[in-house]
Amino acid sequence: MIYLNNAATTYPKPQNVLDACSAALRSVPESQFRSGQELTDGEDVFTVCKRNLGKIMGLSQTERIYLSSGATDSANRVLYGLLSDSNDCEKKIITTVTEHNSILRPLYNHQCWKKRLQLLPCDRFGYIDPGNLEKMLTINDRDGVGTEAVIINHCSNVTGMVQDLAAFAEAINDSGLRNRPVFIVDASQSAGCIPFSADDLKIDALIFTGHKSLFGVQGTGGYYVRNGLELRPMLYGGTGRNSAQIEYSAADDDYEYEVGTQNGPGIAALCAGTEYILSRGVNAIAEKEREQMRILYDALGSISNVKLYGCFEKNAGPVLSFVIDEMAPSDVAYILKTGYDVTVRTGLHCAPLIHDAIGSGERGTVRISISDMTQNAELEDFINIISEIAEAGRQI
Repeated sequence: MIYLNNAATTYPKPQNVLDACSAALRSVPESQFRSGQELTDGEDVFTVCKRNLGKIMGLSQTERIYLSSGATDSANRVLYGLLSDSNDCEKKIITTVTEHNSILRPLYNHQCWKKRLQLLPCDRFGYIDPGNLEKMLTINDRDGVGTEAVIINHCSNVTGMVQDLAAFAEAINDSGLRNRPVFIVDASQSAGCIPFSADDLKIDALIFTGHKSLFGVQGTGGYYVRNGLELRPMLYGGTGRNSAQIEYSAADDDYEYEVGTQNGPGIAALCAGTEYILSRGVNAIAEKEREQMRILYDALGSISNVKLYGCFEKNAGPVLSFVIDEMAPSDVAYILKTGYDVTVRTGLHCAPLIHDAIGSGERGTVRISISDMTQNAELEDFINIISEIAEAGRQI
């Protein structure tokens, strides 16, 4: 079996992740602030996990990392917690056509956000010109409406394009705007496999999932909101501490953001995933994946009736989309799975606007994506299989 759908969920997981999840399920259940097993130096798994996440993503305020059920959960909490829901608010909300539906659907289905929404375009590779953001910010500022937030997808889950966050940060922080917008980054496809420092980039809010390149299990993820930025909570409930308090005050900024029983086994697995990444090093993972993507781009790009939606020189992430001429992507995936036991992903990948932009909006693409667990031998076998399928396609 060859698994190349890691942009959806990484598989296989490192052995220490499997061991940690299994051990948590066999052990006395633990919940943050309620009771639990100590790992080292009197710290629980929640604290250690957040500290590790801070090291991986360049976050010093690890107490401002909140764990959730995944990136969609996190995105909704961040958007509903930070953006104004007043119909009187005129400040623009800027995002991009490369976004996942976990960003697009909340924005498009909240009417006062939808009317204020502005979209940054991308080119055929999925690249967004930071200069377009600077122009948009300047026009909004000049017109007196301003910009409330800028929401950027770090790495595309369709083309693997990695956006220049430093250039976006410069446009937001150094453009002389009267009111600086909130800078929100979706790192779902980059956290754990692409180096970046949220502190250095002055990111205000960061969204991530746990089950992709962080090697956790499904149902885990989280978000970060910098200190001093008020986040209205979406949920209220038990937290395991201050149980006598039933009312919160915005003036005191004493909200609780992790409510209800946390996913202890999932967080134990996520913590183990972060430990694996720290032992390997994000830079080492990125270098390995980059070389494997070179192999894929070079080989698949040499097949005459295979069209790639990207190129190695421009698309730096561990994701690649392609189609085979005269073959529906869904048919290619069916042949791969039933004939060769290869798992890929087809369709629009929950990111419809970028497909419109790159010209694949009608049927989508075949998407392949790797992880640090992907072996070169698997890629060689996959390339040979695609060559066979493409050759058969030429005979149709």
